[in-house]
Amino acid sequence: MEVFGFIAAGLIGISLGLIGGGGSILAVPVLAYIFLLDEKTATAYSLFIVGFSALIGGIQQHKNGNVDWKTATIFGIPAVIGVWLVRHYVVPVLPDVLFNIGYFYFTRRMAMFGLFALLMIVAAYNMLYPKSKHEVRGVVVYNYPLILLEGLTVGSITGFVGAGGGFLIIPALVMFANLEMKKAIGTSLIIIAFKSILGFLLGDALSMHIDWEFLGIFTIIALSGIYIGVFINNFIDGKILQKGFGFFIIIMAVFIITKEFIIH
Repeated sequence: MEVFGFIAAGLIGISLGLIGGGGSILAVPVLAYIFLLDEKTATAYSLFIVGFSALIGGIQQHKNGNVDWKTATIFGIPAVIGVWLVRHYVVPVLPDVLFNIGYFYFTRRMAMFGLFALLMIVAAYNMLYPKSKHEVRGVVVYNYPLILLEGLTVGSITGFVGAGGGFLIIPALVMFANLEMKKAIGTSLIIIAFKSILGFLLGDALSMHIDWEFLGIFTIIALSGIYIGVFINNFIDGKILQKGFGFFIIIMAVFIITKEFIIH
């Protein structure tokens, strides 16, 4: 199973290299159901993996001139705060059972993985039905209150479920910062990288035991997969892959919901 899990780590990176996203959302299921990590550890390790995967992509986007650093800072600071608050103060004190109705017990694991599965469905929908590219003319306009609020909200969600949240960040940057799509994507990767890495280091790394050897190996394999995916992308239609991956994510989301709420 461990061998299969590390192969899955490579596939996470390959999918990121092939279609530019989505792969990180598989990190939590792989960590939870193949390596049998509990919900707190799986979401924590996912933040680390997601963060460094996004950092590789973000550096490349910066080289291509597709990162708006002012927007990344304005959005990223409250996002980092949101991740840190949730990982350091909220998740560690959540009880195993949040509430019960008769013989039904709603657990912390159900809350974290249930919300994660719902976000997977949203991400899959965006892959299956991508919106037309939003091109902006004129100067970048900042709606500061909405950007700050959105950053804090996305950061909090990221901290709770361990996913990057690019499908939430990109529309916010287009709508509230008036960025054109290419810059929104590049800027999103930088925001995801810093909020995920700093959220992990300032939250989980200070409050729980981290198996650094395992986490390092998993992350290196995933990062290596990105370069393989970029190479393969030269020979395969990315749009077909994106739709196929979208259906796969829906299947995974249904599996998580079934596993956690029906046959747990």
